[in-house]
Amino acid sequence: MKLAKCKSQISIVKTSAALCLLLTSVAYLPYLGAAENAIVISQDYVNNLGIILGKLTPAKQIPLLTAPAKVVIPPAHEYIVSASQAGLITKLNAALGDTVKKGQILALLNSPDLLSMQRLYLKAVSEMQLSEFSYQRDQKLAAEGVIAERRWQETSSLYNTFVSEVNEHKQLLEIAGMTSEEINKLTKTRQLSSQLSVHAPISGVVMDRMAVAGERMGILAPLYRIANLDELWLEINIPHEHIGQIKIGDQVHIENSPIDAQITLLGQSVNPENQTLLARATIKDSKDLIKQHASVRAGQSINTQIIQASDNAVFKVPNTAIAQNDGLAYIFIRTQDGFTVSAITVIGKQGDESIISGNLSGDESIAIRGAVALKANWLGLGAE
Repeated sequence: MKLAKCKSQISIVKTSAALCLLLTSVAYLPYLGAAENAIVISQDYVNNLGIILGKLTPAKQIPLLTAPAKVVIPPAHEYIVSASQAGLITKLNAALGDTVKKGQILALLNSPDLLSMQRLYLKAVSEMQLSEFSYQRDQKLAAEGVIAERRWQETSSLYNTFVSEVNEHKQLLEIAGMTSEEINKLTKTRQLSSQLSVHAPISGVVMDRMAVAGERMGILAPLYRIANLDELWLEINIPHEHIGQIKIGDQVHIENSPIDAQITLLGQSVNPENQTLLARATIKDSKDLIKQHASVRAGQSINTQIIQASDNAVFKVPNTAIAQNDGLAYIFIRTQDGFTVSAITVIGKQGDESIISGNLSGDESIAIRGAVALKANWLGLGAE
């Protein structure tokens, strides 16, 4: 008897709990209905909730993702200035960070090997000049028929050989670092000099200095690294899940900087270590931009945001205008009687704003502040 009475009491408790749950569900039915329809709310209540209205802002670009990048110098714009001959450095004229012009003397070397090269050049010049007299004489005699054709050919061949030797030794001097003006002066004065001037091959900035005055350098030893900063590249690591979204021509915005770049190359292979794709973006006129903004430097690691142009109608709204519910995003559109809840898709975020798309015309007034209060009213939160 006691066991049957206990079971009866348990059944009564279960029935009461089910009835309570049913009544609770019925109590919330009006708010669930409101979640599917417009929110009816008076203007006074809107003011009391601190709701602020605003307009949708049309957007033409979509922020796709943020990715790390490194600022690099294009290979064609970077040069290593080396000692073309072995010798002793007597003077260095440029320091790290200096701006130099093409042809400017960067260093002076005392090179004994240069004396031998100059001597051989002057010897070849003397032999060519001596052969030139015979060449001009036999050319005249051959034209008059005084000498045989064979003799004229031998004289002409010998003269051309001396001319080739002069050109060879002249080019060796140029490779050694002598300019055309210095070689012409040597030809006229015939004064040998062991001092070798090292000139800047381009106009640019000294990125590194690898020698000191008084140091004895071997042939082709590096002295300076010079770079032309008129163009810089961004090497961006794109995560593999976003590889299909990135296109050539997409804009790249550098974090905390007004400087932008444009993607010009997408790599053909993925880094097996981190599964990222290398994308290259070009910063144009970077030399003037660096002078104005100190936020980008060669060799620097930075954060970037890739932005893509949109062909579809998208809009920019503050993040505070968006409400989240069950993994979906909504905005509240102002109507005559209150607000309409409209589902949207958040395409991207950029700072305090989001780029959205949806069934929108662009003329709607939306709640840009107070969306939390409207969401609570919409879902019936706080109802008795």
